[in-house]
Amino acid sequence: QVQLVENGGGLVQAGGSLRLSCAASGRTFSSYYMGWFRQAPGKEREFVAAVSGGGGSTYYADSVKGRFTMSRDNAKNTVYLQMNSLKPEDTAVYYCAARFNYYSRDARNYDYWGQGTQVTVSS
Repeated sequence: QVQLVENGGGLVQAGGSLRLSCAASGRTFSSYYMGWFRQAPGKEREFVAAVSGGGGSTYYADSVKGRFTMSRDNAKNTVYLQMNSLKPEDTAVYYCAARFNYYSRDARNYDYWGQGTQVTVSS
């Protein structure tokens, strides 16, 4: 069982930055690929980024590539999402998720989810 708790959301102006964090419980954190997803009102949950268990591989949606950076610190059981050059279309609830051992961009393949944190970007 893995429990995930996100922090760091808030209100920011377009062009600004935010850093989200996701703290995980459990002793096998490095065995999990971690992902960030987001869901805007009236839209489906979409993939944002993912990182491999050791942190050596990262994956991004085209819409955030070059602006967002995902990383992890396995000593702290925490993943991060640094979001720069934020746009109003980045407004959504952001969710952290964990998938055992394999990478996926499909939310249906993730085993554990956090409660989400709201990110609002004003124009």
